[in-house]
Amino acid sequence: MNRKTKKITVLVQFLISVTLLTRLDQWTKYLAVRHLKDQPDIPLIDNVLYLHYLENKGAAFGLFQNQFLFFGIMTVIILCAVIYVLWHMPPDKKYLFLRIICFVICAGAIGNFIDRVRLNYVVDFIYFSPINFPVFNVADIYVVVSMALFLISFLFIYKEEDFAFLSGKGKKK
Repeated sequence: MNRKTKKITVLVQFLISVTLLTRLDQWTKYLAVRHLKDQPDIPLIDNVLYLHYLENKGAAFGLFQNQFLFFGIMTVIILCAVIYVLWHMPPDKKYLFLRIICFVICAGAIGNFIDRVRLNYVVDFIYFSPINFPVFNVADIYVVVSMALFLISFLFIYKEEDFAFLSGKGKKK
C-alpha cells in the first residue's frame, strides 16, 4: 500500500471513529435528558457515583460561564491542531496508539461543541461525589482520558524523534 492510500485509509478511519464516538456521546446525552432531567439523582454506587442531570454553560467547576465564542474558537483550534497532526503523522503501525488518541480527542471536542451549538449548554450527567468532582459526560471522558494517555505516551512510549514529522524534518516513507 502506498503512502497516499495509507493516508486515505487513516482519513476513513478518522471519519468512522469520530462519527461513532460522537454518536455514542450524543446518545448518552439524549438518554440523560429523557430520563434524568427534572428527576432525582440515580445512585449507581451509593455515596460515590450518581447520574445527575446538569445543563452546563461553562467548563469544569463552573469556569467560563456563557463563553460560547471562547469555546467555539477553542474547539476549532483543537480540531485543526489534531487534524494537522494526523495529516502529517506517518501512517505506520507505530503511530496507531497516537492516532486513536487523536480520534477520541476530536470526538470529545465535537460532542460538546454539538451541545453548545444546538442547546447553548452542554448536557452533563455523571457525578463522582467523594471529591465533589464536577458533573461530566462521555465527551469529557474522551478528552480527559485521551489527554492523559497522550501525556503518558509522550513521556514513556514515543521518543522525541518520533515527533519529527511535525517539523517537516521526519523521514518520508
